[in-house]
Amino acid sequence: MKIHIVGGGAIGLLHAGRLAQAGQEVTVWTRTNEQAEQLRAEGIRLEALDGGTQTIGVQSHSFASLHDHPIDDIQSPSWIILTVKQSHIAEPLLRQLQLLSNEHAALLCLQNGIGHMDKLAEFLPEAALYAGVTSVGARRLDERTVRHTGEGQLWFGTLNGDKKDENLQNLLINILKSAGFSAELSNEMRDRIYQKLLINAVINPLTAIYDATNGELPQHPSRLKLMRSLFEETIAILTADGLKPEGDDWQRVLRVCTATAANVSSMLSDVRAGRQTEIDWINGGISTLGRYHGIPSPLNDAVTALVKQLQ
Repeated sequence: MKIHIVGGGAIGLLHAGRLAQAGQEVTVWTRTNEQAEQLRAEGIRLEALDGGTQTIGVQSHSFASLHDHPIDDIQSPSWIILTVKQSHIAEPLLRQLQLLSNEHAALLCLQNGIGHMDKLAEFLPEAALYAGVTSVGARRLDERTVRHTGEGQLWFGTLNGDKKDENLQNLLINILKSAGFSAELSNEMRDRIYQKLLINAVINPLTAIYDATNGELPQHPSRLKLMRSLFEETIAILTADGLKPEGDDWQRVLRVCTATAANVSSMLSDVRAGRQTEIDWINGGISTLGRYHGIPSPLNDAVTALVKQLQ
């Protein structure tokens, strides 16, 4: 089976490196020709949790070069793992994904926030689309180097509960497990997406605003109070849209801060680097849901505006 990793960021390089290391045929599709050329020439440099380092060879091409790779060149069946950020899921990339997809391919989406699945379904109406949620930790150090910073669970499935091609799904599960990932199928993906969205909506914007690590965020009383208020507003909106609260949701947010204490959130990293953040699809997405259900979202509105000013 051929595996296409779309995106050369931390999550993309981590999955590409470990899957290729396990013997899978992996192609990484990048935004720039320069990164693709470097990956082809030098491979992925993977820094493991135990401190060991290994270089793994992969094929790599830029998105723009998809026109040079006719669909007949793409083996089937295949999995396409989409690891780009929400801000990159725009019409140019969607048109390129139409070239990469075929009737035998399935697309696994590993984005934060909400809204991308509807957009993908509109552009790829015949594709087998799967939503995924992962808590694995990774940090890209340069164009070809990725550091694995923490183990995590990957869940994926369809949003509407359709089973689709069970053999293809089980094959991906086995491939991911052979590469050392913890992966399982789920028929409750909307709830899993909302549970992660709830955590991201509290931690990510506030770490960006306060320029704090995840662990530093709740250590100051005023920040902790704002975290709790943002949490209460967000869980009320998500519950109205179908989230099933589990009773310890607030404690889970705090446990994530503790477990990832030294981590710099992706949103803070983007702000520091002057990149566009995913605020529109995290807190902005929650504000949109709030308007739909007639629930005020002043705190989500405020942190969205503040982070957009920072970026």
